[in-house]
Amino acid sequence: MDRRSILQNAGIAGILAAAAAPAVHAQTTIRWRLASSFPKSLDTIYGGAEVFSQQVKAMSGGKFEISVHAAGELMPAFGVVDGVQQGTVEACHTVPFYFFGKDETFAIGAAIPFGLNSRQMSAWMFEGNGLKLMREFYAKYNIINFPGGNTGAQMGGWFRKEVKSVADMKGLKFRIGGFAGRIVERMGGVPQNIPGGEIYQALEKGTIDAAEWVGPYDDQKLGFHKVAPFYYYPAWWEGGPQIDFYVNQKAYNALPGEFKAIIEAASGYTHVDMQAKYDARNPNALKQLVAGGAKLRPFPNDVMAETFKVAMQVYDELSAKNPNWKKVYTDFAKFRADQNLWFRFTEATFDRFMQAQKL
Repeated sequence: MDRRSILQNAGIAGILAAAAAPAVHAQTTIRWRLASSFPKSLDTIYGGAEVFSQQVKAMSGGKFEISVHAAGELMPAFGVVDGVQQGTVEACHTVPFYFFGKDETFAIGAAIPFGLNSRQMSAWMFEGNGLKLMREFYAKYNIINFPGGNTGAQMGGWFRKEVKSVADMKGLKFRIGGFAGRIVERMGGVPQNIPGGEIYQALEKGTIDAAEWVGPYDDQKLGFHKVAPFYYYPAWWEGGPQIDFYVNQKAYNALPGEFKAIIEAASGYTHVDMQAKYDARNPNALKQLVAGGAKLRPFPNDVMAETFKVAMQVYDELSAKNPNWKKVYTDFAKFRADQNLWFRFTEATFDRFMQAQKL
């Protein structure tokens, strides 16, 4: 090849390189904002959004960044669905049952009284029809959801006075998350839906008589044991509550396929990570709470039986008047029946034996 040909070829290569270079350097980082419904002090449940953000950034090589904002920074804890729906923020991290006031069907996406445990909930979501049905429902709100954590079965909460029978539920001002308040109300109680960061003050002042949050690790951080000594179990309304990432549908659709896959992978990682942290940290926190004077109490049998009865009545009523609820709950209930049949012979029997042993 002669000198002139070499220069010509070099010139063409240079032009092609120059044309390609701006496309590489002009590639900008996608930046989203995520509003959490939780205070920063709760490193498990609030921390789930930070874990998610870190995973998204790492998987994208820093090209996709999501800033996380605690409850109250950008919007109130219970304002996050409106924020995502309207596009004020691209995403949020929250518990779906907080928004049952919009439609009771939201609650099924997290937990309903006497629903599924955490493993069963994940099974319904990922292998049953749960994710499909909930996404069809959330589409009405311009939202697509991604499971983003589970606390496992929760404790029943902190009470200033003992609950010895169903009669003690009457007039009880009880901070209880979301939809379960409907059951408490039917039993004569007065449900209160208060964000996590505001519960202690209400309990301390006597504005409420009892409050539930999650379990020992978080409850200890919030200090409830200092103002209400009786610690009840189990949370019959939260056998396996799922926390979700809600993403604005338009913002999600605008993402390249690679980043959509990253959202799914990062939320899946967070989903497993959160419950692992709760399961690992709750036992020691419970020991410390009891050593500090917390008085563990199981809910009386008549309370459990009556709340179950009332819950089933409420579900029948909702199925008769709310077509969104009926569509999702019908599938949920069938899945629950099959899961309880299976767990009865395996998990439950194994757990009962192991918990009776002195290890």
